[in-house]
Amino acid sequence: MSSTENKDPTRVAAGLKAAIHNPNVSDTAKRDAQNRLETMGAVEHQPKVDSNSHVLGGYKATLSNSSTSDEAKSHAREVLEAAGYTFERPDDTPEEVHNNHVLAGYKAALHNPRVSEEAKQHAREYLRECGQLP
Repeated sequence: MSSTENKDPTRVAAGLKAAIHNPNVSDTAKRDAQNRLETMGAVEHQPKVDSNSHVLGGYKATLSNSSTSDEAKSHAREVLEAAGYTFERPDDTPEEVHNNHVLAGYKAALHNPRVSEEAKQHAREYLRECGQLP
């Protein structure tokens, strides 16, 4: 094991957490990483919240990505909640209004030059499924 002297403890903890969740790491190494985290007092570390809207947008996308693991979705939800994002719409917002906002967002994505072609394709597919595109 390498020494953690002169190293940023946050980064050391991040590396240990990554090892714990890496399927290619042995159970023994995972237990050692967990023990080191406990020794460092980093077991209950709260995720760093980045207010950058692009970063938060990435976490939001993680929640709806069918290829994303449940663990990654859980982490994304945790980060978004820490940033103040709520997942339930207000009680006074009717379903129809909410659905119109969702559709408007997808339609706007089609015309936004900063949206990737992959995201535009996803928007087209969603809008077709909803009967909004031929």
